[in-house]
Amino acid sequence: MPQAHKAALCGLTTVAALAVGSAAARASSAQPGGTPAPAGAQAGGSEFGVPARASELARPVVSELVVPATAPAGRPPRVSLRIDEPGVSTVAVLVSVTDLTSRARVLLVSLGWVRTGRTITVRWPRGAALKAGSYRVSVGARDHRSRTLLRRAHASGLAGLTVLAPVAPPPKPSPPPTPSPAATEEGVPTPAQTTASGAVFPVAGPHSFGGPENRFGAPRANHIHQGQDVLSAEGTPILAPMAGTVLTTGYQAGGAGYYAVEHTAVFDFMFAHCQAESLAAATGQGVSAGQLLCRAGQTGDATTPHLHFEMWVGGWHASAASRPIDPLPYLEAWERPGG
Repeated sequence: MPQAHKAALCGLTTVAALAVGSAAARASSAQPGGTPAPAGAQAGGSEFGVPARASELARPVVSELVVPATAPAGRPPRVSLRIDEPGVSTVAVLVSVTDLTSRARVLLVSLGWVRTGRTITVRWPRGAALKAGSYRVSVGARDHRSRTLLRRAHASGLAGLTVLAPVAPPPKPSPPPTPSPAATEEGVPTPAQTTASGAVFPVAGPHSFGGPENRFGAPRANHIHQGQDVLSAEGTPILAPMAGTVLTTGYQAGGAGYYAVEHTAVFDFMFAHCQAESLAAATGQGVSAGQLLCRAGQTGDATTPHLHFEMWVGGWHASAASRPIDPLPYLEAWERPGG
């Protein structure tokens, strides 16, 4: 082939190559990074950074659960709740109550299919009751696709409940005992008769008769009060109301403390809670009306200084026929001998 013809042919080849290269360069410039790989089907979650649809992740959520912190034993307390789920109108709801001590489920209530976005109140079965203890109230739910409750930190569907033992009502105050009528039977003088005979009020100082709990017949732990309390200051002189003989003296730590008993022609008198070391008459000693017997104290079972004063007919614990009587009418008569 002539040299001139070869040179012309090489020139054409070079131009063609340059044209191809220029076209490739334009294609590369239009789509930087090369040709993307074909994407496959995007079913079943995110693919290539594309998130799954929100409806595919939706589940029931407890947006409101109201349970009281404490409730009295008996009928379960009022519990209300609300469940939400986007795009869902009804969900099936269960409410259970579990005893945290025994781990036993004590109540299970099916609310059926309830509407979302609405607050509802749990209707407990008839006769349902909770005893004192600690419980957990739990809400469960599922939608029509069997998607169950989504439990979150602030929407878990769980709540604690403490059921308190019933508080016993305070005892009704005992009515004050009815004062015994003044003795009128044969051989027992009336308050007026003893006053006329010179009976002396046994507490020689300021005093009071207290309240209903200090009266004759007032209830005590295992007996009734058999005398009348006369409240006075520690050390106030305690006197014999009538002439007689000291029947006995003694000390009772859990009851009368230091005490003395005087026997007279018509009554026996008992003086209790005397101040320690204040007994001024010995057993068998005769005493006159107004004579010092002891001083007011709070020995034995006493919370304040006072005289516990008893009057007995038929002797002090002398027989089955002996008995205490209400001293107050006599004390009031002796307190105001001229009134």
